Amino acid sequence: MAFVRRKGNSFYLVHNVRRAGKVKQLHLARLGERARITDTIVREVSKKHPFVDLNWRALRDQLNQRINLADPDSPQVQKLIATLRALHLDLADLFPPALQISDSPAVAKELLVQLRLLQSTIQVKLEQFGPGSGRFGSSVAAAAARR
Repeated sequence: MAFVRRKGNSFYLVHNVRRAGKVKQLHLARLGERARITDTIVREVSKKHPFVDLNWRALRDQLNQRINLADPDSPQVQKLIATLRALHLDLADLFPPALQISDSPAVAKELLVQLRLLQSTIQVKLEQFGPGSGRFGSSVAAAAARR
């Protein structure tokens, strides 16, 4: 049975195996500081450990339930808020002339692609957290009304 384990500041995907009557942990993948099972992780683990049968859906569900947005003091919430603030400040300092000065048009093009992707992701998330959508709908609506 595979599961996600935290060691220090990183998360790992591990699987228990029995060898010579003893249980040993097989480290399948390092998931990083913010545990996330991507398609790349699935491919790499499947290639490296073809005989280990994993329930990827259950593992992803297990990770999705780890972040408790209802607890404002949780480290995950605090880190998410800090990351969003830093991104906001970085984007506020970015001006179109900076892109025109760039020596690489490919860099400017990639930045614009990523900004458009971020915009659509933010729009989807705002709609998910919008009024009447689950347990956060009323708090988001109340916060918007206070502005």
